[in-house]
Amino acid sequence: MQEQWKTNAINKQSIVSFSGGKDSSLALYHAMQTGTVTGLIVMMEEQGQRSRSHAMPLDIIQAQAKAIGLPVFMASSSWNDYEAKFIELLTQAKQQAEVLVTGDLDMPEHGCWHDRITQQVGLKLGMPLWLRPHREVVEEFINLGFRSVIVTVNLKLGMTIEDLGKTLTLEYIQELENRGIDPCGEGGEFHTTVIDGPIFNKPIPVRKLDIVYHEEYAFLPLELD
Repeated sequence: MQEQWKTNAINKQSIVSFSGGKDSSLALYHAMQTGTVTGLIVMMEEQGQRSRSHAMPLDIIQAQAKAIGLPVFMASSSWNDYEAKFIELLTQAKQQAEVLVTGDLDMPEHGCWHDRITQQVGLKLGMPLWLRPHREVVEEFINLGFRSVIVTVNLKLGMTIEDLGKTLTLEYIQELENRGIDPCGEGGEFHTTVIDGPIFNKPIPVRKLDIVYHEEYAFLPLELD
């Protein structure tokens, strides 16, 4: 199954589950290099103003999609009806795609949620980053010229307020590892917003707002500049 998930999108039409962060952006890059991407899938919160996964503002998601040159398939959902809404989007996407591509690194080979959902709809699953070493993934992301901003940190997992707004660089990911933090943030340590890179026809201009706190998390809201 490992090799199949990594090669499913090659020379195929695919749709990409997109969070606007580094992993989904790198997976999108790979899908665009090896096949044809027909659109992005983004799940939104109930009000439809922020993404369900990373609380990305709608206008930044739209700016990313415009700079990438792809349409966005969106649906608003609660966590209770997330799966049903996601399946509805996949059913729409099936008219122009054979494969759903995701940026997951550590999904289990058996019992994988995306695998179950795509099989239910009749799509294949492509995970080009699956089981790759985390340091290797983030180094590739940086070396390709992607630029991302840290917008969410978990203050109980070794991250600090000073990390908010940082750009991922080779030096910075070494610092994170020295602090015992996964360089991809796979333990939920941090989330990023991608604002430039090889899949963008222009950078996304953003302005940083005041930091917001909620339980153990701190957020750096961004808005279009």
